Amino acid sequence: MKTTSVSAATPVSTSSPNGTATLAPNRVESIDILRALTMVLMIFVNDLWSLTNIPAWLEHVERGVDGIGLADIVFPAFLFIVGLSLPFAVDARRKKGDTDWQIVQHVLVRTVILLIMGVFLVNGETLNAAATGMPRHIWNPLCCLCFILISNVFPISTNKNIVLGARAVGLISLLILAIVYRGGDDDNIQFFGPQWWGILGLIGWSYLASGLITIYSRNKIVPVLIGWAFFAVLSMLYHARLVPGVLSFIPAPILGGTLAGLTMGGVLTTTVFQYFRQRQQNRQMILTFLGMAAVWIVLSLITRPYWGLAKLGATPAWLFLCSAFTILGLTVIYWVADINGKASWFAIVKPAGTATLLCYLIPYFAYSAMRLAGLHLPDMLLSGGIGLLKSLLFALLCVGITAALTRWGIRLKI
Repeated sequence: MKTTSVSAATPVSTSSPNGTATLAPNRVESIDILRALTMVLMIFVNDLWSLTNIPAWLEHVERGVDGIGLADIVFPAFLFIVGLSLPFAVDARRKKGDTDWQIVQHVLVRTVILLIMGVFLVNGETLNAAATGMPRHIWNPLCCLCFILISNVFPISTNKNIVLGARAVGLISLLILAIVYRGGDDDNIQFFGPQWWGILGLIGWSYLASGLITIYSRNKIVPVLIGWAFFAVLSMLYHARLVPGVLSFIPAPILGGTLAGLTMGGVLTTTVFQYFRQRQQNRQMILTFLGMAAVWIVLSLITRPYWGLAKLGATPAWLFLCSAFTILGLTVIYWVADINGKASWFAIVKPAGTATLLCYLIPYFAYSAMRLAGLHLPDMLLSGGIGLLKSLLFALLCVGITAALTRWGIRLKI
């Protein structure tokens, strides 16, 4: 996941030092906009826990139920968008002169950072306040503050000792938080550890698998298509219990195929995008995107009777259907923003697409601040349509705070 802005490119071809075709770093507005809208939607659906009397289709569908709600399409969209950004990010590093091995190292480092962040936030979900010595609404923002200290891009004029000091404080504080952490019930206290990888960790594993394929496919459609097909088939084999047990050492987010398949769908989409944009064939590109969406919808219909349609089960039908939803969303936004030049229509959410990680962390601070201040909204603001409006305004408030922090020099990059 690109945590600051992710550059997308126009069709101007150049060559990297190693001879790989790359694209000039002009922006494709629709990718940033799609990422921004997805982040706003993520904050919105994550706030629905605070509401009552809202339509069931907005929320997550329970485990074991065949179906999905609005909340169940947000995370896969984000995984898909990570894939959309990958070819552009790899091209940008090649233009700077990086070798394949240097890019692989970069992918590995970012993966580790995402895994660490994910594990810390996951542990906060099961924190035992009494045993740890602090409540969850203190633990979570402290972790997020450490993330910011470690990954903030300080102005060039900032004294190096200040930068190193901030990073050291962040790292040492995270270590202390991990040491003092206690989770679980009083009769079953647990120490800090990877209970599961969390949203950021799952993104990290998918980013790793797709990033390596992106690097070595070198913007060629056939290798990327094979990579996507591999994970799509792997998803079906995994649910059919046909994956050999000897492969169990591979992390489940990769071995299961579905999550990496979503990200590879984004890589495939951008590879197709690059092909048509280089030839200035917008009409053919849009028709191809619509055709890809139709194929994915058909695949979802075919696989649903076997394994169901479910986010919590990460089923193949969920992979295909959410890929279709996301590419259709991209197509519409591309037509509006890039072809017709109406990107300004989405200006209000832009910071969520260019400072995405920071925006993702803001709710942790917001919920903590309300708890510490003893603020409680009236019941009338937590129910029905008014409650939904509250959650939407909360999401937009988080975007506004992100914009302000960015102007004040808080810019995260991993």
